[in-house]
Amino acid sequence: MEFLDRIDEKRRLERFLALDEGAVACLYGRRRIGKSRLLEEVLDGRDQVVSYCADRSEPALQRARMATDVAALLPGFADVPYLDWRSFFERWQRDAPRGSVLVIDELPYLVEKSPELPSVLQKIADGLRRSGQKLFVCGSSQRMMQGLVLDESEPLYGRCRVILKLAPIGFEWMKRAFPRSSAMDRLAHYAVWGGVPRYWEICQGEKDLWETIREDVFSPNGLFHDEPSFVLKDDLEGAAQAASVLSMIGQGTERPSEMAARLQVPQTALGRPLKRLIDLGLVYRDIPFGNDEKGNKRTLYKLADPFLRFWYAFVLPHYSNPRFLTAEADRESIRLPFRVFLGNAWEDLVRSTLLSRELPELPVRWTKVGRWWGTGLNRSPMEVDIVAESADGKVLLVGEAKLSLTKAEARRVRAELDVKAKLLPFAARYKKVISRLFVADGGDADCVGVRWCDDPWRKL
Repeated sequence: MEFLDRIDEKRRLERFLALDEGAVACLYGRRRIGKSRLLEEVLDGRDQVVSYCADRSEPALQRARMATDVAALLPGFADVPYLDWRSFFERWQRDAPRGSVLVIDELPYLVEKSPELPSVLQKIADGLRRSGQKLFVCGSSQRMMQGLVLDESEPLYGRCRVILKLAPIGFEWMKRAFPRSSAMDRLAHYAVWGGVPRYWEICQGEKDLWETIREDVFSPNGLFHDEPSFVLKDDLEGAAQAASVLSMIGQGTERPSEMAARLQVPQTALGRPLKRLIDLGLVYRDIPFGNDEKGNKRTLYKLADPFLRFWYAFVLPHYSNPRFLTAEADRESIRLPFRVFLGNAWEDLVRSTLLSRELPELPVRWTKVGRWWGTGLNRSPMEVDIVAESADGKVLLVGEAKLSLTKAEARRVRAELDVKAKLLPFAARYKKVISRLFVADGGDADCVGVRWCDDPWRKL
């Protein structure tokens, strides 16, 4: 698959490599997010580059293997044994030519076996300005990487010239990855795979989404059959309660009170595992628009990763059935639940897109976006899919997101939406209230469709 997006990240790393003095760069993010591919693109064509991917073997073995890799740049480097990391890196810093690059991938694995390593790298980092080499430290364990470089008490704190956490790729890039797919097919792909490049790569060339899902996800031999265990093994290893909470959220238990009841623990005991999941970017709080996060009793917790949402919702219930999806009856059994899943994904996409795009013929920048549920001015329960506030705080956008509507249905839903807008308790605070229908497929000329989300010309 061609290299997509990462424009800002690539620019920052190229600027880092162009520095006259030596320095350290940190690159981290969940597995399969594209860290190695980004470094390949940035370092392509450069001489004097050594890349080493760590594992969980003993330090002496790791030093020997890394020394062999370094010897390709520095002949004779592996001819002597290194009894500790200090002697290893001091020689590398002394002998490696100015401008050379050393990449250490999965640094947390080294630190697990050698807790003294961050202090060693601190001393090396402090001398790089004079010696002129570049050092990249990378890792998939977001918890450990954040601790190593962002914790004030850690030796490497403040030593990195560049710190990049790779996020998923935006929906608009699916048009480049799947140029022959329709906009609705791209939406279905994004609902399942999210913005993780490795998933896209596996799907390229496949004609049928469900055939790919059956082969690579539902099948016990599929590449992504045990994906949660693979993706989360570093960050949630030894954190059984956090893993259990993640699984419950994925299966639809989103209220802390319900989680506590199922785990048979006090609700207060969930504070730490929920915070851990939020800090890792695996879970987010869903709070009615305009409400304060602290002490909000209507807070829901949802999975942030689309593929994990899909896996827990559809794969886990059939995990023990190796032939699930081989029969048409299996597909039919999940057709309606998947349509609901796809509708929720469309809502999420609209909300995220509003933060980076103008609406057609409405040049307003939106800075606060969410959804709202509660009691309307008529004292009846009410829910609104899309609520957004303009950057100047003067305009309120109220919207509904639907997968498909006929023109007649669009007129009816729009009329209902106009009534909802007037019943919102906080609508009177704004000088102007605008309503919009977001219909992925169909509707009328005034509806905003899925193509708005992948139109690069509207990007702010």
